[in-house]
Amino acid sequence: MESLDKRDIEILKLLQRNCRMTAKEMAKKIGSPITTVYAKIKRMEELGVIKQYKAILDSKKLDKGAAAFILTSFVYRPGGRERPLSQRDVAKQIAAFPEVQEVHIITGGWDILIKVKADHVDTLGKFVMDKLRIVEGIENTLSCIVYETVKETTDILT
Repeated sequence: MESLDKRDIEILKLLQRNCRMTAKEMAKKIGSPITTVYAKIKRMEELGVIKQYKAILDSKKLDKGAAAFILTSFVYRPGGRERPLSQRDVAKQIAAFPEVQEVHIITGGWDILIKVKADHVDTLGKFVMDKLRIVEGIENTLSCIVYETVKETTDILT
């Protein structure tokens, strides 16, 4: 992949803070011509550096204030299954649940880390019992309920 220059990084930082900022506003802030800013953004979109533009919503104000991180262990041959399951396929199946915000295949004593948001702790429990634990390949779960969020960001560059 092509490396990013100083101007690319400056543009990305601005977009992280406010993706509704116009190319004209960015050009003024970083001291570059608008055509350069526009071309750099298009190039970074084509390269996949910029994947998409989204609004960041307040989950509490949308009645999704209960959050949990769920650790799961995975078994490749549940019930003596002849053909092993794919951990990636199981992770994709989990990712399809609407409550799920993130799914990560991890190292250590657990295999998959899941971030879930819901309206209430009871709903989180129902998700684990009625949906997650019946996914073939999921062996054990450990739910960590979030009491308070001190920092949550989508920013990569600071």
